[in-house]
Amino acid sequence: MQPYLELAPVASALFALNILLSLLAFYNDRVYSEFMLHPYSIARGEKVWTVITSGFIHRDWMHLLFNMWSFFFFAFQLETMLGHWQFGLLYMASLILSDLPTISKHKDHYGYHSLGASGAISAVVFSYIMFNPLAQMGIFPLPFRIPAIIFGVLYLVYCVYASRQSRDSINHDAHFYGALSGIMITILLYHEVVKVFLEQLGL
Repeated sequence: MQPYLELAPVASALFALNILLSLLAFYNDRVYSEFMLHPYSIARGEKVWTVITSGFIHRDWMHLLFNMWSFFFFAFQLETMLGHWQFGLLYMASLILSDLPTISKHKDHYGYHSLGASGAISAVVFSYIMFNPLAQMGIFPLPFRIPAIIFGVLYLVYCVYASRQSRDSINHDAHFYGALSGIMITILLYHEVVKVFLEQLGL
């Protein structure tokens, strides 16, 4: 654990915070309900803090494990490439930005709630793709890996399709806008990433 704390202290802290607060919410119904994103309340100036707190709790163990698995594979490497405060800014800003469309979309739906770090983690993954568009990534259940840039395109297309279908409880809008936030913030923080991205693609 020592190398992670030294090389990526911000990612290490966020990783631990996600796990600790999620565990707290699993066993405390009051924390679980108070921390969830509630667009109806936020649109009326109440429970505004849930824009942030909802990103640090998860629905269940599977939800937590999937998000933290993705975080582990990309966040620690990204912090060493982007910088410490830059990584922290990207993560927190994307966490908030990825929820704004959801708040607008569901501001009159009292029964709608959302939670999870997926928006921020999508930002981390797509920021990483900007630095390494040809990195090989696996998609379950495919038995082979594909270039990160192809994964990114397929991911965005799926998010748009799934959001329009709305057949599950997953906030696909947060995934989509988190990904876009990650790309835009990465470019703002490190303009040279566009050159790096294009050069790796041979453009």
